[in-house]
Amino acid sequence: MLRENQTTVTEFLLLGFPAIHNFKILLFLVFLLLYIFTLAGNVLIIVLVSTSHKLHTPMYFFLSHLSLSDILLTTDIVPNMLYIIMAEGAIISLVGCITQYFLLALSLGTECFLLTVMSYDRYLAICHPLRYSAIMDFKLCFQLVFGSWFLSFMATLNIVICVCSFQLCNPNDIDHFFCDTTTLLEHSCSDRFIVDTVVFVLGVPVIVFPFVFIILTYVCIFLTILRITSSTGRQKAFSTCSSHLAVVCSYYGTLFAKYMVPSKGQSLTVMKITSLLYTVITPLFNPIIYTLRNKEIQAALWKFISIWLQT
Repeated sequence: MLRENQTTVTEFLLLGFPAIHNFKILLFLVFLLLYIFTLAGNVLIIVLVSTSHKLHTPMYFFLSHLSLSDILLTTDIVPNMLYIIMAEGAIISLVGCITQYFLLALSLGTECFLLTVMSYDRYLAICHPLRYSAIMDFKLCFQLVFGSWFLSFMATLNIVICVCSFQLCNPNDIDHFFCDTTTLLEHSCSDRFIVDTVVFVLGVPVIVFPFVFIILTYVCIFLTILRITSSTGRQKAFSTCSSHLAVVCSYYGTLFAKYMVPSKGQSLTVMKITSLLYTVITPLFNPIIYTLRNKEIQAALWKFISIWLQT
């Protein structure tokens, strides 16, 4: 740990959960199981989409990349968090801290764009079914997925460059279990105006604009569903987008609770809980929601299990 008479921080002490000393083994086991289930669920979706011909559609292609983003997100945070719980704190270098934040922001931004792409896919499938196949071909699917990762990468890179441009000072302890923009900026001894402006300017198109676009597409989707005369047709149309809508609500609910509510009005406990929701719980919910609510995923899963048992 750095001494107090030093000014420039080269490493941080992540405190994690100092108040749960007596329950650290239980907490470690719970988060370890959640991490294992998260990895297993998301890897399973990727495998099913890759091996099942019935799942070779745009919606499941986007879903596999959503699972990949969830794997990146939870793997970036949880293993180090497990170590912090058992060690009751851990040293992380400045490079490691910035790298962790970069991967975190990359996965979060990519997920925002992918959920937007998936809402556009559902909009075309329900509102323009006759033109769907002609519009949503493989080339466009690839471009949309590549654009989601690329735009998130560029936005994150610009923020990280700005963060690296200012000096970080003592104290070097962080009462959290990972590094993000808030924790890094709290240790700044330089003018934060430029970085705060860049974070806000890039945060709007990465988080707010996709959310507004998703809302608008679902307004169109619901209006189209309401015009369907058959109750069976309405139910079938809604079932094609219900899983995506559930994922959007859980993801943006936790994301807005973390980044849109002023941090000054939140206790450290509340901030850690909201952080746990979108770094641990949401990546676990996504495969569960799609597995429980999607008959095609269930059929592919049972077929995969039957083939595996026969070998």
